[in-house]
Amino acid sequence: MGFRSKRAAGIIAQVVLLLCSSYGTTGEEACDSALVSNLPPSSFRSSSQLSSSHAPGFAKLNRRDGAGGWSPLTSDGYQWLEVDLGERTKIAAVATQGRYGSSDWLTSYLLMFSDTGHNWKQYRQEDSIGSFPGNSNADSVVQYKLQQPAIARFLRLIPLDWNPSGRIGLRLETYGCPYTSGVVSLDGGSSSLVYRLSPGPRGTSREVVSLKFKTLRNSGTLLHAEGEGGLGLSLELERGKLLLLLRQGTSSSERRRLACLGSLLDDQHWHHLAVERRSAQLNLTVDKHTERIQIPAEFSGWDMETLSVGAVQGLVSERNFHGCLENLLYNGLNLIESAKNKDHRVTVVGNVTFSCAESLSVAVTFPGPQSFLQLPGASASSSGGVSVGFQFRTWNKAGLLLTFDLPQEGGVVWLYLSEARLRLQIHEAGRALLELSAGSALNDGQWHSVELNSRRGRLTVAVDKEEGGVAHASHSVTAGSQLFFGGCPAEEDGQDCKNPFSLFQGCMRLLSVESRPVDLIMVQQRLLGNYSHLQIDMCGIIDRCSRRCEHGGRCSQSWTVFRCNCSESGYSGATCHSSVYEQSCEAYKHSGNTSGHFHIDVDGSGPIGPQLVYCNMTEENTWMVIQHNNTELTRVRPAPGVDQHSVHFDYSTEEEQLLAVISQSEHCEQELSYHCRKSRLLNTPEGSPFSWWLGGPGAGRVQTYWGGAQPGSQQCVCGLQGDCVDPQHYCNCDADRIEWTEDSGLLTHEESLPVRSLVLGDIQRPESEAAYRVGPLSCYGDKNLWNAAFFDKETSYLHFPTFHGELSADVSFLFKTTASSGVFLENLGIKDFIRIELRSSTQVVFSFDVGNGPLEVRVESSVPLNDTRWHRVRAERNVKEASLRLDGLPVATQEAPADGHLHLQLNSQLFIGGTASRQKGFRGCIRSLQLNGVTLDLEERAKITPGVRAGCPGHCSSYGSLCQNQGRCVEGANGFHCDCSLSAYTGVFCHTEVSASFPPGTTVSYTFKEPYESSRNSSALPSSIYSDMTLRGENVSLSFRTNQSPALLLYVSSYYRESLALLINKHDVLEVRYKLDSSRDAEVLRSSVESLADGQLHTVTISRLTDSVSVQIDQRPREDFNLTSDGEFNAIKSLVLGRVHGSDEMDPDLSRLASLGFTGCLSVVHFNSISPLKAALLHPHTSPVVITGPLVQSNCGASASADPYAAENTRHLSDQSGSVGSGQPLVNAIRTDSALIGGVIAVVIFVLVTGLAITARFLYRRKETYRNQEVKGVKQEDSQDFPFNNQTDSQNVSTGNPKEYFI
Repeated sequence: MGFRSKRAAGIIAQVVLLLCSSYGTTGEEACDSALVSNLPPSSFRSSSQLSSSHAPGFAKLNRRDGAGGWSPLTSDGYQWLEVDLGERTKIAAVATQGRYGSSDWLTSYLLMFSDTGHNWKQYRQEDSIGSFPGNSNADSVVQYKLQQPAIARFLRLIPLDWNPSGRIGLRLETYGCPYTSGVVSLDGGSSSLVYRLSPGPRGTSREVVSLKFKTLRNSGTLLHAEGEGGLGLSLELERGKLLLLLRQGTSSSERRRLACLGSLLDDQHWHHLAVERRSAQLNLTVDKHTERIQIPAEFSGWDMETLSVGAVQGLVSERNFHGCLENLLYNGLNLIESAKNKDHRVTVVGNVTFSCAESLSVAVTFPGPQSFLQLPGASASSSGGVSVGFQFRTWNKAGLLLTFDLPQEGGVVWLYLSEARLRLQIHEAGRALLELSAGSALNDGQWHSVELNSRRGRLTVAVDKEEGGVAHASHSVTAGSQLFFGGCPAEEDGQDCKNPFSLFQGCMRLLSVESRPVDLIMVQQRLLGNYSHLQIDMCGIIDRCSRRCEHGGRCSQSWTVFRCNCSESGYSGATCHSSVYEQSCEAYKHSGNTSGHFHIDVDGSGPIGPQLVYCNMTEENTWMVIQHNNTELTRVRPAPGVDQHSVHFDYSTEEEQLLAVISQSEHCEQELSYHCRKSRLLNTPEGSPFSWWLGGPGAGRVQTYWGGAQPGSQQCVCGLQGDCVDPQHYCNCDADRIEWTEDSGLLTHEESLPVRSLVLGDIQRPESEAAYRVGPLSCYGDKNLWNAAFFDKETSYLHFPTFHGELSADVSFLFKTTASSGVFLENLGIKDFIRIELRSSTQVVFSFDVGNGPLEVRVESSVPLNDTRWHRVRAERNVKEASLRLDGLPVATQEAPADGHLHLQLNSQLFIGGTASRQKGFRGCIRSLQLNGVTLDLEERAKITPGVRAGCPGHCSSYGSLCQNQGRCVEGANGFHCDCSLSAYTGVFCHTEVSASFPPGTTVSYTFKEPYESSRNSSALPSSIYSDMTLRGENVSLSFRTNQSPALLLYVSSYYRESLALLINKHDVLEVRYKLDSSRDAEVLRSSVESLADGQLHTVTISRLTDSVSVQIDQRPREDFNLTSDGEFNAIKSLVLGRVHGSDEMDPDLSRLASLGFTGCLSVVHFNSISPLKAALLHPHTSPVVITGPLVQSNCGASASADPYAAENTRHLSDQSGSVGSGQPLVNAIRTDSALIGGVIAVVIFVLVTGLAITARFLYRRKETYRNQEVKGVKQEDSQDFPFNNQTDSQNVSTGNPKEYFI
């Protein structure tokens, strides 16, 4: 998904550029002719020559003339050889050879190209590598084919390294072909070309404009296409970048930016530009980079009428283009040739010349730490003071620009950059005498002018001719004999130059001293001043930020490095490549999260951005919920003159995000309901539908079925089930009745989702009323997360097409194994490769080679990785670094070499679980394998591959620890879920406390087991009836919060008049009362912890084993007690929370306390394996519980639920839901009138009164019939959230069916 789209964009760019460059060449013949061998000696120049027989004219490949090649006078880094090809030529390859019969040859060199012999441009491989490999002896030929042919007249070769046992020696050849083109020069005034298209229909829907341009100005209008009404598109240079602007009219204020591409386009080198328009889609290409732009809707019927080149016609502006253009084509028509031939369709405006007139501007580059330029200062005849001017451009915030001594004052002047501001500092006698500051943000890569003047006691520093800032001081400065730019010579050179600041890295030009321009060519020839480690007659600035930071990361750079700020992008890594978000709600769940809003990035590092969704994890399936702008039930009323009501739904996520979510989910659904009264819906399958909806990709397709039915059926769910209110129709609403009815159901066919819009037709009749609801889109299951394969042999593997991750590559997967080593993934190229392997039981290694030599990134684990648990691996390689992550261990990184190879070039199949050599394969499971955000379908490939099995079960070994509080991990085909049936907690991980507020008088009674009906009237009950309910120990725990004392927390009774009571006495102290012998008084165990009725949450845990009892409150020390009774709790009958009814069998003081009940909060009540409070709140209808009085579920426990979905659904057990009155819908957030509100209120009151009457009747019947009802078993399968086998003391006990409960 991610790398394919990026690769497609790159292919489009290369194709367009190839088409552009093809114009101006002569035919399609091979471009490999020798270009140097027939040139005269006058075409060769060099920095120096060892002798006349070593002259540059002898530097021809395989020639033995003279001394057999060129050698300079001195072999150092300042030598060069230049060749003039006579005219601009297409250069495709370069070959080198050493000097014949010698030990002189180059081992590496740089290539420079130029049209004019000045303003050289260094040729770089992959936009990064500057040097070329040379020779290993004097005779062999090393040829290098240029990745992108260069078009130039002049070639300059600069030796970098040579044979250490010899000197610089060179013979060379270049290969290529002639290059011809039409060129035009515009002066930046009113000059332009205007092409007027013929009126009438276009012969094609595709329009392409292409050209090449070069300029010294960083601003100017290149192209302006205008249509009817002044609506147009402009391509303009601004600060060296190309902007695509939408214009309405000629006013410069009515511009809207659509795209920005390229940088440093004002370097006076040729740049390619191509614009392709297909209806509302536009592809903009600058040099090698292409960007797709969606043109605004107002261009849907737009046709270009005029194309202006160099200016916007009718707009007087200083922003017109000043520079040269060549190969200007519109749909294949050469507009420059048409203008030269006086074609009436092309108008020449102003001063236009058909050649490229270039102004000479010699720049100098300060590339590194030893760079400096030394120039003579003011002459002795000067009138005193100082005047220095220059322009500079840099990415660095700091660096010394200029320094000189003050011989008269004995001080020094420093002009330098600090925090991207220009600062001047004068030091005398070791202290700062004066400091000035001007300008800001001067490290933006733009040319900035600086003027330093001191005359008649006034010192001035100006930036950008005072536009950028100026600083003045009353101070007189006279420069010494030497001026130093950019830095100082090495200390051993004995120069009196000190630099306490950073060195300058950047370019300078237009230097002047005392208003006289400095001739940098004389400097280069050592005829003026001195220098070290400079590149003269070129500006070597590189935009390292160009297309480096992905996904909207903000790039900053210095001369040597770039950095990406990913803080607000949703991505991480050195280039903001990898998403910080999971790809689905399912993935968040398996990271231990609970319900809430999460950002989802469906394709990881791919082009689709993150989206905010709601993840509902309260069920076994994890639901992703995507809202739209109207999920409420909405009323539709007749409107005069309106035959149809149409509504459009806007979703909270983008189109591509929606479709990706639906595609990767196992199941998606969306509720669609229609409530109607005299408003028909679909008519009959044979007739035209009254209403329909649109769903699916884009604007959606018309759908004529309703929720719950099949696509194309023109039915509702009742028609499918055959239970419509009128058998003659297939929808309830089609019966056209006066009573309210509805047709509702779920849409589950992914091809029709989501619902885009709804059209309701039968609403125009006066008596028609209707309401509709389209629910949010809900999806569960992640096809990618559980896609797995099992490799059972070291020789087994899966293979896929070649992985294309040239500049950015990320690989992520999960694995589990019992093996100690094996290769997870391998892809080879001719020299490049990428591999991820388990090298040992504790080490994962990511290795690769992009042409700079093999590199490895390792992560060491402190625990074995062959433990049959899932482990996650994430590897990333980009132009800046490589990184490797293993589980939650610290990330390991390896920086990429500076100015090294960038492109990962692979050409073989991608091997998963093995290698091309079929050795060191991986044995185990690999799951959720993704490359640049694209999931590889391991299961589908495994089905047809011997030795590999699809799928990989066994997830609880890795994820079982997520199930808390005695929750049990249950395996699934795809994933797991937590069974909370034996836990007092609930929630996706059995982590949510079950709490309830107890008002006065509320009772929860849980019945363990009742005697058999046949023995009910027997005075002597056989012990066998109760043998399986006799306890020799119990574990009791609960949390409470109350201000009541005394208060009864929990009471357990027995058929043998035995009991257990947990209470707070009148002194706010916890008491545990055991009565395990009906003939004796209860034994009272008092805790030493006081003040428990303080309104704070307290947790109590009681454990008994025969006669030993331990009590722990909160985090206090455990207290141990011993009972004197026999230690058996016989025939337990019921457990009561709150008020105890029928307390006749209790001791008098306990009976009085039981009648008071409990007021406060109870939470997480657990008795052995029984959770009575959970049963009452979550399963009141299917559990043996009786509730008396109001019982309200809440989060009154201090450690409130971490599950926001559960918190949102706090409910009262007496809440009722459903329709009101005769099927009329409850309508939320709709506009209605007071009559409707009054009617609804009246109906609600009627229902409440009816409910109270029914409740009173139940109260009466409950008292009369409770003892006469038969016990019935309840199957455990009814719910996985509660144990209906009611185990006590680890024995199966049959349960009672819930009796009628009331509130």
